[in-house]
Amino acid sequence: MSNISIVIGREFNERVRKKSFIITTLLMPVLLIALMAAPALILQFSRGETKRIAVIDESGLVLPRLESDADVEFEAAGLSVEEARRELTDRFGVLWIGADVLSNPGDVKLYANSSSSLTLEEGLSRRIEEVLEAEKLKRYDIENLAQILDEVKTTVTIQTFRNDESQEEDAQAKSSAVSAFMGFGLGMVLYMFLLIYGAMVMQSVIEEKNSRVLEVVVSSVRPFDLMMGKILGIACVAVVQILLWAVLVVGIGALVMPRLMPADLMANAQAMQSGALDTASAAAAAGVDPGMLHAVATAMDFGYVAAILSYLLLFLVGGYLLYSAMFAAVGSSVDNIQDAQQLQTPIMIPIVLGFFVAMSVMNDPNSSVAFWFSIIPFTSPIVMIARIPCGIPAWEILLSLVLLYASFVVMVWLAAKIYRVGIFMYGKKPSFKELYKWLRYNCLLYTSPSPRDRSLS
Repeated sequence: MSNISIVIGREFNERVRKKSFIITTLLMPVLLIALMAAPALILQFSRGETKRIAVIDESGLVLPRLESDADVEFEAAGLSVEEARRELTDRFGVLWIGADVLSNPGDVKLYANSSSSLTLEEGLSRRIEEVLEAEKLKRYDIENLAQILDEVKTTVTIQTFRNDESQEEDAQAKSSAVSAFMGFGLGMVLYMFLLIYGAMVMQSVIEEKNSRVLEVVVSSVRPFDLMMGKILGIACVAVVQILLWAVLVVGIGALVMPRLMPADLMANAQAMQSGALDTASAAAAAGVDPGMLHAVATAMDFGYVAAILSYLLLFLVGGYLLYSAMFAAVGSSVDNIQDAQQLQTPIMIPIVLGFFVAMSVMNDPNSSVAFWFSIIPFTSPIVMIARIPCGIPAWEILLSLVLLYASFVVMVWLAAKIYRVGIFMYGKKPSFKELYKWLRYNCLLYTSPSPRDRSLS
């Protein structure tokens, strides 16, 4: 254990002291918050100038009811189509509406003087559709029809309660949308970390093997201890980075959210958390969508956030340990990154498959596919962390964790057999058949091998 701890300390210090680690750790929370705000900012600043459109309405029905706004300004052309297209080149375009547009809705043409856009065309179509629909309804000769339609229009908000968790009257309603998107985001985090840190282990082994450092190190440290120290050392780096990100995100969120969110929204979210208001009443009082209110309330529930982060760490560490052992075995058997591409393909397939299954969890977290892929160790880290926010039985989480960490022990035992032989092999990329032969070797190369040992395969 002393040798393993020395290797762990070396791997940990080498990476944590790098400027890239410090910069990435500090900037990632800022980037995450920026990505959350980016869509709104892009939408706000991507709006162009107001587009002036000259309208030629031969039906006489549409133009009087077209209302201009900040994006589009409508004006009557007073010219024929040919004259308008020739003379009104300073406008964005000419909109021609046929005389029989009510019976033939496709009798509409836009002559643009520059590049048009899908958003603009859909907006124009929607405005004309609303005018034509209102004109058709008039023919039914119903008084105050518009008012009746507004009064009839109804929006239903369903409040979902988990009866299997609590049957108290003041139980808090759940939001499936918030749980689904949170689960997908956590699954993506696991997907990225398994790829990034697993590949980091493989690259570290390949670099040390090429520099022949391993031949010197194994004269004092067993290959198994070296592999375990390298895996656990980089695992410590991942855990430290996750914890720092969690502290920074929670800290920045706690400081920024109250200043960005309206005071009444925060107050109603707190009231909903305490059970003083139900979801519908709190959303109506705050004047926001219930989904938004659930998202704010969930972010403010630090106990729930801490529990999710704990599960995230458990599955991240377990998934990393399982896959890093395989990546270490691949790295020890090749001489460069290019040769590793073929051997790491079978390792990548379960990770990618788990990510796709995690996406399907948004549709049904309790489906048979989601359940079994959250139990199978090779896909469980990504799929199970995507299911946890949806509220699943504790025994499923416990079973998944037990199988995951038990599989890590077995995988380390198998990977160590390849690692012991592979770190002394040079000049040839082994096939899967040769890797299987290495697994069957019973000899343990605890010391630096002789030339005869190097020709083992």
